Amino acid sequence: SLCSLGRLKNGPSGNTRSAETGPFFGLPRLQKLPSNLQKGENCLKRAEKSLDFWRSPSHPKEPVDLKVPFTSLQAVKVLLESHQIDYSILIEDVQALLDEESREMQGNRQREYSNRNFNYGAYHNLDTIYRAMDDIVMDHPQIVSKLQIGQTYEKRPMFVLKFSTGGNRRPAIWIDAGIHAREWVTQATALWTAKKIASDFGKDPSVTALLNKMDIFLLVVANPDGYAYSHTNNRMWRKTRSRIPGSRCVGVDPNRNWNAGFGGPGASNDPCSDSYRGPSANSEVEVRSMVDFVKRHGNVKAFISIHSYSQFLMYPYGYKCTKPKDAEELDRVGKSAADDLTSLYGTRYRVGPICSVIYQASGGSIDWSYDYGIKYSFAFELRDTGRHGFLLPANQIIPTAQETWLGLKKIMEHVRDHPY
Repeated sequence: SLCSLGRLKNGPSGNTRSAETGPFFGLPRLQKLPSNLQKGENCLKRAEKSLDFWRSPSHPKEPVDLKVPFTSLQAVKVLLESHQIDYSILIEDVQALLDEESREMQGNRQREYSNRNFNYGAYHNLDTIYRAMDDIVMDHPQIVSKLQIGQTYEKRPMFVLKFSTGGNRRPAIWIDAGIHAREWVTQATALWTAKKIASDFGKDPSVTALLNKMDIFLLVVANPDGYAYSHTNNRMWRKTRSRIPGSRCVGVDPNRNWNAGFGGPGASNDPCSDSYRGPSANSEVEVRSMVDFVKRHGNVKAFISIHSYSQFLMYPYGYKCTKPKDAEELDRVGKSAADDLTSLYGTRYRVGPICSVIYQASGGSIDWSYDYGIKYSFAFELRDTGRHGFLLPANQIIPTAQETWLGLKKIMEHVRDHPY
């Protein structure tokens, strides 16, 4: 049966050594599961411990992307073909992409060391990102400051950059990136965005007008432990690094851990799953730190979370499939932002509520923020649509950041011009 997929060995999502080192053959895309294979789709969902879903099973007509260990390749092919499920290979050799990414990063580190120039078009480890944030603060002290909002499970600091022209508890925009560790283009995009906001103040009338009325809080790395681990041990790591009592498996999916329909559909109760919700809502200190900051501030008017990949711009809800009361306005703003984003390089985004654009998923950040009263709650899924997936080449970082900036700016302008 298709449920045999759940018993494949050496899957990449667990915590064994073989799981972390590969080699991995590639990324098959299952093309539009037939509707009569609903049972098979559910089996695929239960196979998460053995297969690394890059694009999870959602609707029967949507494709599914998964990474397959080389040792399991033939078994997966046989199962798919025996059930007449069409598939295509998106990435022939994931390991080759991992190796190339690693070589690029090493070369970039050497160049930066020799010429003292920070490269925003490269992937960097956590310490380097934190140093770059310090440099932005040092170069633009009149509008940028750094706040520590908490400490991770492994005692790393969580830093937010505050962009402000003064005043106390002014209306604010919250932006976070990298809540899922392996989505490296998001942390890189957020860092570029920080530099862009700081540099454009006083030059770009829109940014200047925005910061004269509102503050921006930008959390460049929302999951520092997971991000550090994705550099040192397992490039495909998604979760936090907290220890789960009674389980050999590590970590919680921080975007299933918010108090919004917690424990509902689209979140696993299995600690070994990549979408494990955690033992309770806000069990993760990283999530608690964000929640506490937003609550303490008390005047956050927009909450924007940046993910990858798939090229979506989404608004609530994810934990239920009913539209929010502000759906019409959120859809209009989202489509306008997506149009601006597309205008630069032609990158097309799909806009809509989480539940209809991807799938029902409970415990997500923007559902919590919306239910908390933050009307303008959005989630971006950045490039691409699967050609490279989480391993987006570094030469796409700056184009991705540039186009995303146009979308972000459109949302922020709307928030500025529509106070509530």
